[in-house]
Amino acid sequence: MEIGFVFTNYNNSHYTRQAVHSILLNNDSHLYIVIVDNKSKAEDVDKLKEIKKDYPAVHLILNEDNVGYFKGLNVGIAYLRNQYRNLEYIVIGNNDLVFPPDFSQAVQNKLPLFEAYPVISPDLITLDGEHQNPHVLHGISRTREFIWDIYFSSYAMSVMIGWLAMITRKFTRRKDFTQHETAQPIYQGYGACYLLGPLFFKHFDSLWAPTFLMGEEFFLTKQLEEKNLRIFYEPSIKVNHHDHATMDKLPGRKLWEITRDYHKIYRKYVRGVFY
Repeated sequence: MEIGFVFTNYNNSHYTRQAVHSILLNNDSHLYIVIVDNKSKAEDVDKLKEIKKDYPAVHLILNEDNVGYFKGLNVGIAYLRNQYRNLEYIVIGNNDLVFPPDFSQAVQNKLPLFEAYPVISPDLITLDGEHQNPHVLHGISRTREFIWDIYFSSYAMSVMIGWLAMITRKFTRRKDFTQHETAQPIYQGYGACYLLGPLFFKHFDSLWAPTFLMGEEFFLTKQLEEKNLRIFYEPSIKVNHHDHATMDKLPGRKLWEITRDYHKIYRKYVRGVFY
């Protein structure tokens, strides 16, 4: 089986090295790895070049500008599909992922799923054992969307709501992830990792990426819905996730501004109180 992997890197090449090493422990498949760097610092780029030297299977693309998450992935997807014309399965995601040595076998065991679903979401597990999928089972409630509208009305309001969310997390957090043992179609998968299959590339050449960062889960779902397609969550395909490796490098207000810009685009498709 041939599987491609595409990751974006931004000033955290130590995670990229771990991801590459874990992938290549899956020695029962032909594996192709593309790292797309989004204009990291020179010292981090040097470390990426060392990774490429140490692992000949790695292809390194150095973007001249930081184009963002999904747009960066699209650069790698286009490169892979041009280099390997018959490649039908591509894993995309953050670079802070660690793949088990039986990952490719787990994918092969579920190949029939790709005949009906263009995108598979794996069981993403954080280092402290938290399951991040299924991310959203059936959609976002109007109450939660109303809170988002208030959250993005001002930075000060976002700080207050963020504080309230933290202390009430046990009661207010969505519980969709508690169904992590159940394989099923879902509304959104967690954006850190997806598996794209032949059905995806039958309809699309790339990911829909109207934002720089944030909201990728929603935009992928909308992209699939236009072709009456859905995402499937498969718990037997597992991936470990460091989580927030890139986000932690962004200052609080800057991240809020990026997320607010996404929310404005989101509201063009889902009407809310202030939009």
